[in-house]
Amino acid sequence: MKRTTILLGAAALSLGAMAFLAQAQDAASEAPMPTLPEIERIVVDKSDRRMELYAGGRLVHVIHGLQLGDAPVGPKQFEGDERTPEGHFTIDYGNPSSAYHLSLHIDYPRPEHVAYAKSQGRSAGGLIMIHGQPNALPAGRVPGDWTDGCIAVSNAQIEALWEAVPDGTPIEIRA
Repeated sequence: MKRTTILLGAAALSLGAMAFLAQAQDAASEAPMPTLPEIERIVVDKSDRRMELYAGGRLVHVIHGLQLGDAPVGPKQFEGDERTPEGHFTIDYGNPSSAYHLSLHIDYPRPEHVAYAKSQGRSAGGLIMIHGQPNALPAGRVPGDWTDGCIAVSNAQIEALWEAVPDGTPIEIRA
């Protein structure tokens, strides 16, 4: 599997964010992730908090309990709206040095997203990822929806995805 790696600096966390993270609940010990075959397609259902992983033309694994942006209903339109995009995208690179336990970049925004936001005098935003939990979190998962529009999974889940999802993998994100 070929992966393009882009290193980005870790995000600084405010005292308020650190306090929030300190209150994060430890997850009950999650079942370990199976070793996945090379994934050829991902389908995310935001309303069901479900990620389907396909290989060889068939469903091979489902991840439940996805965490989304603070405003999970509706498609991302603007920077700062804390919504997760909807539509057809591609996983285009991985970042092993993000502020979260590994991350896979989704190629949002597309030209149509940029054009719409620009027509409204706004930015479409960007840096939408599938990622694990914050590196500053000692264990468990941050409770509820907390990202700025990304898709968060457990650290074990992102590790399995990191190994199985090559650059160029299509991802469909549904309402």
